[in-house]
This record gives sequence, C-alpha cells and structure tokens, in this order.
Amino acid sequence: MNALDIAALTQIIARFAGKKVLVVGDMVLDEYIIGTPTRISREAPVLILEQREHFTLPGCAANPGLNARALGAEVYLAGLVGNDPPGARLRAMLAELGVCCEGLYSEEGRPTSTKTRILAGSSQLVQQHIVRVDVVDGSQLGSDSQAEVVAYIERTLPEMDAVIISDYEVGVISPAIIETCVSLARRFDKIITVDSHGDLFRFRGVTAVTPNQPEAEDTLKTVITDLASLEAAGQQLLAGTQAQGVLITRGSEGMSLFEADKPPLHVPASNFTEVRDTNGAGDTVTATFTLALTAGAEMAQAAMLANIAAGLVVRRLGCATNTPEELMRGVEAVLGAGSK
Repeated sequence: MNALDIAALTQIIARFAGKKVLVVGDMVLDEYIIGTPTRISREAPVLILEQREHFTLPGCAANPGLNARALGAEVYLAGLVGNDPPGARLRAMLAELGVCCEGLYSEEGRPTSTKTRILAGSSQLVQQHIVRVDVVDGSQLGSDSQAEVVAYIERTLPEMDAVIISDYEVGVISPAIIETCVSLARRFDKIITVDSHGDLFRFRGVTAVTPNQPEAEDTLKTVITDLASLEAAGQQLLAGTQAQGVLITRGSEGMSLFEADKPPLHVPASNFTEVRDTNGAGDTVTATFTLALTAGAEMAQAAMLANIAAGLVVRRLGCATNTPEELMRGVEAVLGAGSK
C-alpha cells in the first residue's frame, strides 16, 4: 500500500477505536507556571514573574497513554505513582479521561515524579521556558513494587492489542519488567514498541523502537552527521535490537524508518514553522505509530501518520494529544497540499 494514500490513511485512523493498549513505564506529573516579567529582583539578579497561569498535565509514560486514548483506544497504565497530593491529581486527571489506573501502584516513601516548568512571557511576548524543577526518585523499584507491576502485566497484556514500554529512566523499567513484557508479547503475538531514554539494546525482539536522534546516538556511542551515518545507525539499531523496525525521530528534519530487507524511508517534517512546544511530541509519535500498527498499517504508513500527528501537537503548549478527526484533517492538509 502507498504510504501517501490519503484514503488508506484515514481508514487506518478509523480503525483505532476500541484497540486496547497497555503502557508500562515512568508516570510523571508535569506542572506549568507561566508568568509575566515585571522587574529584576533587588535580592538577586533574577526576573520577578507575576503568575498568570498554573496547571498540571500527565507527562512521560502517561502521555503516550493519553495520546492513544484521545485517538480512540482503551488504555491501561502500569507503573508507580506516589501516595501524595501530586499523585492524587495525576490519578484524578487520568481517570477523568477514561484511562484505566488499576496498574498504578505506590511505594512507601517514594514521591510522585514531578517536573515543574516555569515560563515567562505575555500576550505581546513569546513565552520562554526559563527553568525546570524536577522532583524525581530515579532509584530502582523495591522488590514488592516490582512484583506488583509484573503481576499486573501478566494479567493484562494477553488481552491487549499492543504494549508500549515508555522508559524515562525514573526507575520503573527493570530487566524483569522488560523480560515480562517482551516474552508475553511474543508469546501472544502482540505488537510491542519501545520509547526509551536509555540503552536501546536492552529491548531485543520487539516490534519497533522509536528513539529520537540523540537517544540513538547514545546507544550506539556515535554521532550522526549526514545521511550515510544516519542510515548506518539505523541498520546497527535494527541488528542490535532484533526489532522489525526502527523509527528515528529527528525534530525539524522529520523522521527515518528502517525495516529489515527494505530501503530506508526518510519522511520530512510535516511542520517546522509553527512550533510552540516540542515537549511530548515523541510520545505522540510512539502512540500513533503503535496504534496504526494495531489497525493493520504497514510501518511506512504508521510512520507517515506519526509524523503528521507530531506536527500537530508541537503547535500547543505542554503534552498535547490529537483526536481522530484532527489527525484526519492533518492528513488531508499535509498530503492533500503535497499532491497539488
């Protein structure tokens, strides 16, 4: 099938509804504080902001879950959330959006991972991200917590259409959890995709990995400088992960898909002029790519949809999502314009 066939891509999107996706990984609460600069402090050479907005959003591993949910999937999360006020807010937001939180456990003394972004600007100024404050416990899970997560995966994964491993290196993704996810996905013939900030070679035999370029470079201990080094990196990742596909996202350069026994596919960015916030765009790519595969798409079609989806969410502040209708309109806008 043609990856640029608008009708075929919209039919794939229509089949997202009702797919079941399990997301395993590091759940984080994203907090945003936005203020208008008023003056320089007398106490220190720093800006004083008059706060205008303050809101929170589910982030990190919760974000691919929300993206899949917004696109019509039934979503189940597995990981840790602290027994604290940030954790309560995170659970409440996820539940309100229809995400199953039964697989989110708490560990004594472990806080909810929280990332607070402070932005400065006004209606006449472009908002600038000036600092981020993290409250994160990156230690490995205790044995009891890990056992709870593993047991939930064992109960839930066989009923899923796909599983996403979302590794932000905040302690949840351990060898035992990787082994559980990969072995069960292979046994029950489920799609399994990986988005990891850490070593990609830990995830062998998955359907696909979706690193950004710096993550690919970190795993390979190399620097991608041109098309030749990019394509060499893609082939090395294919071989090292034994995956069916490798999708490297490259920001304004688009993304590149590598499949065994197929030529590389380089997809130009669908939007690099209307970018407000790239935070969470990789999660959108992973969720859209994964759902497309569950709906019967070829990897080239899934990559095209993921590229268009990312181009839409970067227009908005914070971790954003697309509805099926928005993604369909995006397909028509990007590919329809290209055919004229």
